[in-house]
Amino acid sequence: MEKRFSEGFLWGGAVAANQCEGAYNEDGKGLSTQDIAPKGIMGPITDEPTKDNMKLIGIDFYHRYKEDIKLFAEMGFKTFRTSIAWSRIFPNGDDKEPNELGLQFYDNLFDECLKYGIEPLVTISHYETPLHLSKKYNGWTNRQLIGFYETYVRTIFTRYKDKVKYWLTFNEINSIIHAPFLSGGIMTPKEELSMQDLYQAIHHELVASALATKIGHEVMPKAKIGCMVIAMPVYPLTPKPEDILQMLKTDRSNLLFTDVHVRGKYPSYAKRLFKENNIEIKMEPGDEEILMNTVDFISFSYYMSVCDTADTTKKSGTGNIMGGVPNPYLEASEWGWQIDPMGLRYVLNTLYDRYEKPLFIVENGLGAKDELVVDEHGNKTVYDDYRIKYLNDHLVQVAEAIDDGVEIMGYTTWGCIDVVSASTAELKKRYGFIYVDRNDDGTGTLDRYKKKSFYWYKEVIESNGASLRD
Repeated sequence: MEKRFSEGFLWGGAVAANQCEGAYNEDGKGLSTQDIAPKGIMGPITDEPTKDNMKLIGIDFYHRYKEDIKLFAEMGFKTFRTSIAWSRIFPNGDDKEPNELGLQFYDNLFDECLKYGIEPLVTISHYETPLHLSKKYNGWTNRQLIGFYETYVRTIFTRYKDKVKYWLTFNEINSIIHAPFLSGGIMTPKEELSMQDLYQAIHHELVASALATKIGHEVMPKAKIGCMVIAMPVYPLTPKPEDILQMLKTDRSNLLFTDVHVRGKYPSYAKRLFKENNIEIKMEPGDEEILMNTVDFISFSYYMSVCDTADTTKKSGTGNIMGGVPNPYLEASEWGWQIDPMGLRYVLNTLYDRYEKPLFIVENGLGAKDELVVDEHGNKTVYDDYRIKYLNDHLVQVAEAIDDGVEIMGYTTWGCIDVVSASTAELKKRYGFIYVDRNDDGTGTLDRYKKKSFYWYKEVIESNGASLRD
């Protein structure tokens, strides 16, 4: 393929602390919402951490990060997206002083990245509200969380200002609509949560995010602060006008989050949403001014597209957090996620047309059941040609979007090393270029093995995308 990616394009991979680190109770770390969610995003929660929660050990990244970052460097990563576990820094979330051992761990982690010339891309809050903030305050429904988040943000910005240039405020912030406990730390069961309380929690998060952007620009004038959303294009199931309007409504429920982050205010269409659902956002003095601190770039996850229709008899989930109706023209992964590379080009174009802000694809990948085998040289590996095809086809569409005139900062594949799945809390749903020997029953050596895709991605980065096949 003809070179289309800029010389400074940030190639890399992404993980989240709660899915890889383990060490859930070491060195002063407090519990997070993830520690009592052993079955993943939509599963039941427990009173205390249970042995069947794979995330408690994860892939032991906490103790093995040097070995893993060395492998990322071998692939040629320019950037590595990870998150800071809030409860590793403030064990309860409302503590007066931070946990020094937690701060030191991330110092060591970022230093290790920088040693290889890998820029850390850091998510401040990635689906792991400190559990104490959920139990005592009901998560982001309580305005006090803005203050606790501000304390946390000031602490990590001040500590890492010379090590981290790229920050994301909240992971997939729009997911709170569908997963209020996981995304917003809200203990009220979803079916009992009023629209008023949900959108008030959303408002608190949006204010906190804008406040983090403001503080980041003050503490680190050269740093770039971005929002992070789930990007899932919605197609009408048919050309019927009713389906087109339903698609618009669903699309706007997601765009509201980027509209506020980029434009600094609630969009006009939110008025009808609020009126029809008896939602009255309680604005404190100064909120509107804080929201005007807009992001430097928009980052997003992209895995699939969905269809929507006004025909309620056709509503059915497609195996993902956002729901949707299956598209009859697309194939799906083993977990029911429909594969749509062109949807990524569509998302890139529509977001750039709407906002004219740089975009960063910070999650994209294929979860699959990998088989560890022995190659002709006696080395253990995985022949994951299906993953190579998925990533290649999506990256070809990224190149097309660049030709369309879209400004794209970089691309980090999700789960660049196998991690515990957020949606199902399984390890058999693997995304990585590196196989981790751990199974869903807890067995395994935790040894790391390079998959075929490891060498494929290495070549993509080395050639700056020229090795991709149309």
